[in-house]
Amino acid sequence: MFQGNLGLCGAHRTGKTTLAIAISNRLSIPFVRTTTSQVFADLGLDPAESMDFKTRLFVQNHVLDAAEQVWQNSSSPFISDRTPIDMIAYTLGDIQGKTEVDNALLTQYIDRCFASTNQFFQNLGIIQPGIPLVYEEGKAALNAAYIEHINILVIGLCRDRRLHAQVFCNDRDEIALDVRVSKIINEFS
Repeated sequence: MFQGNLGLCGAHRTGKTTLAIAISNRLSIPFVRTTTSQVFADLGLDPAESMDFKTRLFVQNHVLDAAEQVWQNSSSPFISDRTPIDMIAYTLGDIQGKTEVDNALLTQYIDRCFASTNQFFQNLGIIQPGIPLVYEEGKAALNAAYIEHINILVIGLCRDRRLHAQVFCNDRDEIALDVRVSKIINEFS
């Protein structure tokens, strides 16, 4: 069994939730689910609607607040299918060439996410794209280029010196669930 909490990070539609549940079952540790959709609903916002950068950061801080509360109330060790690293990546992924960005607010948010990651996660598994993309009602868009963009951001963020967790990155060609489970368990044991 690995020491500390394990967070799976990466783009949407890479199988993080399925993998987290499988690891949870194999190791008999709690799977801690976080949700962004409830935060958007509580704020009366639609995640599919475009929003300005300050509104986006306002929402992202609420998403992080909700996740931290769930992680704080969990017994350790646990596994989660989302980390603050993902939250940074999606925030950065929304910035386009003409996006008006308050750099001080962005830096503050990124620093908060790194601090939160270091507080709650000792181990991170980067789950790269590779599994077949299948449309499911209510799931995130199947835009392979955007998924790859987020993947590259996550990989870069996990190399940042502000991060103190042990990091493992799965191989893209290893898509069988049992292989993914075994690789992660072996890496962190």
